[in-house]
Amino acid sequence: MAARIDTMLILGLGLIGGSLARALKARGFCRRIVGYGHREASLQRGVELGVIDSYTLDLDAALAEADLIVVATPTLVAAQMLERILPRLAELGRAPVITDVASVKGNLQRAAIACCGAMPPNLVLGHPIAGSEKSGVEASREDLFVNHRVILTPAAENDPQAVQLVRDLWEVTGAEVVDMAVDDHDAVLAATSHLPHMLAYALVDALAQSPMSTDIFRFAAGGFRDFTRIASSDPVMWRDIAIANRDAVLATIDQFSAQLASLRAAVEREDADAMLQTFSRAKAARDEFALMLEARSRKD
Repeated sequence: MAARIDTMLILGLGLIGGSLARALKARGFCRRIVGYGHREASLQRGVELGVIDSYTLDLDAALAEADLIVVATPTLVAAQMLERILPRLAELGRAPVITDVASVKGNLQRAAIACCGAMPPNLVLGHPIAGSEKSGVEASREDLFVNHRVILTPAAENDPQAVQLVRDLWEVTGAEVVDMAVDDHDAVLAATSHLPHMLAYALVDALAQSPMSTDIFRFAAGGFRDFTRIASSDPVMWRDIAIANRDAVLATIDQFSAQLASLRAAVEREDADAMLQTFSRAKAARDEFALMLEARSRKD
């Protein structure tokens, strides 16, 4: 395909930023991809692997020539990055399209509005629902986003052409792009992603402190392995997500805690009917979810 963008700048070259760069390079979406970050070794490795074409440690120089900017730093750092680059771009008189990959959108929206007074027309927030317990540019994959969803949270102030460019960017990677309001995005992700990670971390941490931890992990079966796999994810990233999406995460933890307390009470009472109702509702919901996944797989 003919290149849609001359120069794309990726701020933060990790798993997601690196995978996006790989996918876009493979499909010719950008003529040149430049990386920026604080870890020069990671940027050098990105060039060696062919993930990016070049890199710089000079943010002003990078901003001066970028036509499209992808903020691919961790969630809290992404908000800080917007606070840095939005005023600087205004000083430079430039308005390249800007998007991001963060798991929380509300804190980025608030940061942008605090800087600019309103959402900038060229800033289109987005979140690819894809990832791995592995991290870093070494783990990046060209096919990471294929058949995965990407959620965009366009604002009323957004330039429609900017929104379309970001939509095209993700569709080129093989992803399905959907739109959602910022608050809805953060609530849904708190329930489907953030809470499961909190539970996995809490469970593994609790069991690791048990006097029987050696036997517990030695004899753990596949179900335990599958459920706790995500506890191998980057702890710093998930700490930042929990802080950035604090209110929605707390709401989902409270909802789960109430359900767990109810189940505990049923076990304590040996209330077979209550336990069976809970387990049956959960099985029915999970089976329905499995059918949705199967239908989507056939469609793909």
